[in-house]
Amino acid sequence: MDKNFQEEFARVVKFTPPLYKQRHQFVKDLVEKYKPKKVADLGCADCRLLWMLKFCSCIEVLAGLDICASVMKEKMHMLSPLPADYLQPSERSLTVTLHHGSIAHKDPCMLGFDLVTCIELIEHLEESELKKFPEVVFGFMAPSIVVISTPNSEFNPLLPGVMLHRHPDHKFEWNQAQFQSWALEVARCYDYSVEFTGVGHPPTGMENVGFCTQIGVFIRKYPQTGESLQSEKPTEAVYKTVFKAVYPSLKDEKYLQNAVVSEVIFTAQIIRHHFMPKQEEEEEEEEDPERKSKFQPSVDSFSDYLGKLVVDKTMEPFVSRNEVYIPLATIFSFPKVNRLCGTFEKLCKLIAGRVTLSSDGSAVVFTTEHENEEN
Repeated sequence: MDKNFQEEFARVVKFTPPLYKQRHQFVKDLVEKYKPKKVADLGCADCRLLWMLKFCSCIEVLAGLDICASVMKEKMHMLSPLPADYLQPSERSLTVTLHHGSIAHKDPCMLGFDLVTCIELIEHLEESELKKFPEVVFGFMAPSIVVISTPNSEFNPLLPGVMLHRHPDHKFEWNQAQFQSWALEVARCYDYSVEFTGVGHPPTGMENVGFCTQIGVFIRKYPQTGESLQSEKPTEAVYKTVFKAVYPSLKDEKYLQNAVVSEVIFTAQIIRHHFMPKQEEEEEEEEDPERKSKFQPSVDSFSDYLGKLVVDKTMEPFVSRNEVYIPLATIFSFPKVNRLCGTFEKLCKLIAGRVTLSSDGSAVVFTTEHENEEN
């Protein structure tokens, strides 16, 4: 490498987006490709990767492991559910757990994962830990996919201020040949295939330097049997759980019930407004001139659908005295209500006692006098 070029490049090298974000995006892209349900991040540190992954809709279980409990405890709040998660629960379940412990030890809480990520981890391991690492991750945990990233020492001369290692805690930094030799031997021993790639492109004309961060993606060749998994399982847990969050989910009946009741009432109100006798509409508009403008966008979006839907007289809303009746069958025909409930019987069960129904339970009832008082 030309020394003058090397010195010039070292003054201007900058990755956009930052290198850690490129590594995290690489993992996210891999998740979107393979759709794992259970993901563990070993060496999770400040939990930023876990925070990004919690928004991936395919993931139902997230776990982090790190030797430094203080860093996890400082950042773990970002993995807690927000008020909006309770107001609008997701259709999937999600549990996030953080563990304090060493990757050199086996713990049953780390079994059953589809994807394990080790982002900038192995270079922090002592020699004794690095020797145990393959057996713990590939032999014991044996996930379908393992992603390992580590610095490429051949890129270091291009980075400003880097003399030996990029971080004072790094025990080693491998060049491309060293990393690939280690990874291929691990893959061979534990029946994985491995592909090499990376993030942080070298400058034009210096492609032989390789990526700034080198990455190995390991894919298990054969599924692990239940017998082998059980035989490897230790009898005692060695990690300490420092955080656990269970997100509200529509798979939980109490959250599902709240969502269904809200959707039924909302849908019934829109239908009621659309089919309400004109005289009643005019009376309401006199009391609240803004009412029509409030509802008009929703009404317009429902109009065509409602016109096609109510071809059967039994599904048509009707007014009796000061009450408006919206048939449950009509409400159940709306896609979101139908998707939430699945069956008409479940709809009836979920709204029982939570929504005012007709005497035979076939329709949602609104009292127009009460509605006008609210308006």
